[in-house]
Amino acid sequence: MMRLTGTAMRVTVFIGENDVWHHKPLYTEIVHRAHRAGLAGASVFRGIEGFGASSLIHTSRLLSMSEDLPVAIVIVDTEERVRAFLPELDELVGEGLVILDDCEVIRYVGRGQDA
Repeated sequence: MMRLTGTAMRVTVFIGENDVWHHKPLYTEIVHRAHRAGLAGASVFRGIEGFGASSLIHTSRLLSMSEDLPVAIVIVDTEERVRAFLPELDELVGEGLVILDDCEVIRYVGRGQDA
C-alpha cells in the first residue's frame, strides 16, 4: 500500500480527445504507462471547450464543427517519480502541453483503506 503525503509534484498533460497512440486513445496509453510505472495515481478529465497552440477552438456546443475536445491527464506522485516518468511523456506527446507544478498532498486513501 502506497502512502503519499506532504510535498509532491503534479504533471498535467493537455492533449486532444482524438489523439491516438498505435490506434488507441493517447490518454489511455498515458494512464496505463503511469500505472505500470507504479505512480500514485492518474486521472483523465474531458474538457467542454478550449484551444491550444493551434489556436483552433474545440467545443462540445451543439452545431460546433469540432469534436476533438480537450483532455487533461493529471498525475501526482513524488518529484523523483514524476520526473522519472517524463521521458515516457516525451515519447508519447507529439502535440499538446505538459506542465509540472509542486503540490501538497493532504489526503491519499484508496477504497477500503483506513485513513
